[in-house]
Amino acid sequence: MGWDVLFQDLPAGVRTIADVPEDFRPKMLGRRHELSRRIVRALPEVDFSDPAWGVLDGSDFSVEINIGASAVTDAIMLHVHGKGGGAIEAVRRIARALERPAIDCRDGEILDFDRERAPLRALH
Repeated sequence: MGWDVLFQDLPAGVRTIADVPEDFRPKMLGRRHELSRRIVRALPEVDFSDPAWGVLDGSDFSVEINIGASAVTDAIMLHVHGKGGGAIEAVRRIARALERPAIDCRDGEILDFDRERAPLRALH
């Protein structure tokens, strides 16, 4: 079963995508090469041999990181496959590296890595 997680600029205090004002215009996340460098610092095993797509293969999961082909990007999408704590930890480390909230694409909620239930629910 797959799980998609989005990273983009959000207004302060937003807990779900539904809370984002209609007139909000997200800022760019940054330069692709700098963002991929941050991700690799957090997870050295990520393969960015294709600069637009990073791949992380864990023992019981994989994460495809769609960072885009443009020099500057406004969003990053993770496609997570498999279950387990390794996948959740990878998403958490990427969120910290990007200094952005992780948005669960199934329900539009911001993942709360301090609450065990939220990320685990997303994988079931």
